[in-house]
Amino acid sequence: MTDADFDLAVLGMGPGGEQVAEDMAAAGWSVLGVDPGLVGGECPYFGCIPSKMIIRAAQTLNETQTVETLAGHASAEPDYAKVARRIAGEATDDWNDQVAVDRFTDKGGTFVRGAARLDGRTDDGRFRILVGDEVFTAANVTLNTGTAPAIPPIPGLRELRGDDAGPHGLGDRPGPAGPVWTNREAMRATALPASLIVIGGGAIGVELAQAFARFGVEVTVLEGAPRILGPEEPEASEAVTDVLRREGLDVRAGVKIETVGAGGRGVEVVLGGGDRVSAEKVLVAAGRRPNLDVGLDTLGLDAGARTLDVDDGMRVLNSDAIVDNLYAVGDITGRGAFTHVSVWQAGVLVAALKGEPSRFGGYHGLSWVTFTDPEVGRVGLTEAQARERGITVRTGTTSIASSTRGWIHGPGNDGVVKLVADADRGVLVGATVVSPYGGEILGLLTLAVHAAVPLDSLATMHYAYPTLHRAVLAAVQDLQAG
Repeated sequence: MTDADFDLAVLGMGPGGEQVAEDMAAAGWSVLGVDPGLVGGECPYFGCIPSKMIIRAAQTLNETQTVETLAGHASAEPDYAKVARRIAGEATDDWNDQVAVDRFTDKGGTFVRGAARLDGRTDDGRFRILVGDEVFTAANVTLNTGTAPAIPPIPGLRELRGDDAGPHGLGDRPGPAGPVWTNREAMRATALPASLIVIGGGAIGVELAQAFARFGVEVTVLEGAPRILGPEEPEASEAVTDVLRREGLDVRAGVKIETVGAGGRGVEVVLGGGDRVSAEKVLVAAGRRPNLDVGLDTLGLDAGARTLDVDDGMRVLNSDAIVDNLYAVGDITGRGAFTHVSVWQAGVLVAALKGEPSRFGGYHGLSWVTFTDPEVGRVGLTEAQARERGITVRTGTTSIASSTRGWIHGPGNDGVVKLVADADRGVLVGATVVSPYGGEILGLLTLAVHAAVPLDSLATMHYAYPTLHRAVLAAVQDLQAG
């Protein structure tokens, strides 16, 4: 028996799915939204929003240390309870999504809380969707099921963590009292441990490691790759590593974790070679796993897929063939686990569903920011990626400290601008900014890469003085001189 039929079912109401569902409901479509978790997804409750509140607070504490050099005398006493109250009260409504649910239903949508599974098609080609004991049908389906924190197969780690919340869980395990955290427990913490081991030197791990250390936590970062922030330029990794170590963090790259278990100060990690590291808590930030256990095989798709291929209209592909009326946006498309990518893809899909002109602009100018201090802003290709593609590469660099504004800034002016150009075409194909407010400076370079602005135009435009973004001009000049 079918409970209801819809024009569109959106499975997973993260940022992209939420936008597709709301926009199409507002356009008059009958829309079913299904999610076992919180409407809005990871970003507003366990990711970008609360984590940036932590980072902002930590930066404020750290800035007091520059007063002695620049302005006088100051001291600060960390109080993490203020941060926790702000996250619970301002960012997450104490992890309650009723406002988001109401926003969707007020536009005419129907919301069902639960884990949805595809169950093939009806005789007339509509999708059959199971949510618990309920059965729905829809002419179109959009998948936005996202990802969950990955727990790597390190002996003892999963046993120490206990029952996992599952790929569709709310992330609201009974308080963050357990010894093993992911970002979800970290965002719900009302107090910080005295010591912390961070497994993973990617963006999430490094951001939280630095922020918690600035609140007085003794932090050790363990990364299996040769350096932290592995996807970024080596210059970016080096700059951030230097800052973290100067701030007292123990950063270890190229290490192998043999086992994790109870011991020492609470948790003990045994490394290759027999070294042992102990702390009160462990934060696992070793990547994400896709939430794609949704019955893909009932549509002839690979049930074990980690991502779904989509075309320029967000239509799901099966060996380059379009799967009729099936769409996907967000992390599961493999185009970057970023809120802005999911929302951008949602805009592309909504335009396609409405029959409007395409809003697809390509991924060559994809940008993102790691919100360490200094921030790491990145757009397009790294130097290594460009060379792998056979591009005739030319690079230009300059240090932030050598710019006038960087010199004025004084303490905390670590950083670099690195430009990667296609010498044959005379345009940038990638850029990295490591700088105070590096994410804001990145806007200029994102436009340059996306719109293929000629290098001569970048070299002859006006750069306000004295600004941090004027360092881009020095990097352009260095590139052209080479």
